[in-house]
Amino acid sequence: MACTEAYKEHIMYTFNGFCKVVIHNAAITAWHDQHRRHKRKISLEYLTEEKFYPLGTTEEYFESPYEEYPITICGQTVILTNGELAAALLSLPERNREIIFLYFFGHYTQREIGEMYGRCRSTTGYQIRRTLKLLQRKMEVLSHGESESFAL
Repeated sequence: MACTEAYKEHIMYTFNGFCKVVIHNAAITAWHDQHRRHKRKISLEYLTEEKFYPLGTTEEYFESPYEEYPITICGQTVILTNGELAAALLSLPERNREIIFLYFFGHYTQREIGEMYGRCRSTTGYQIRRTLKLLQRKMEVLSHGESESFAL
């Protein structure tokens, strides 16, 4: 079946009319949805005036500021909010404290820290892991009140 120019033009006009109807109906649906939402919307001012509900609350946990524990490591002061962590860090040997500071706060790599102390990367990684275990044990002792000797 051969399509004539008149038939192609008829299809184009029919499709054009169909698209206009679809767009028109979609616009009406969107307007109805928006109108429905607007009818159900309640102002916050209305709620606070009628029922005297506060717009926000503050928990006691957030009202009191954290206690700050400043620690100076490598000539820089770090402020911690955990007293047990601060006490455990201060009880570490100076070199271990510096390695932990450089790795976690200074964002140095294990290779860079090893070069500073004349060690290889794997030795520095071992020292970091060992120091973290020691730090964990010291914090457990501080939180439970036990007395235990620590060996490196």
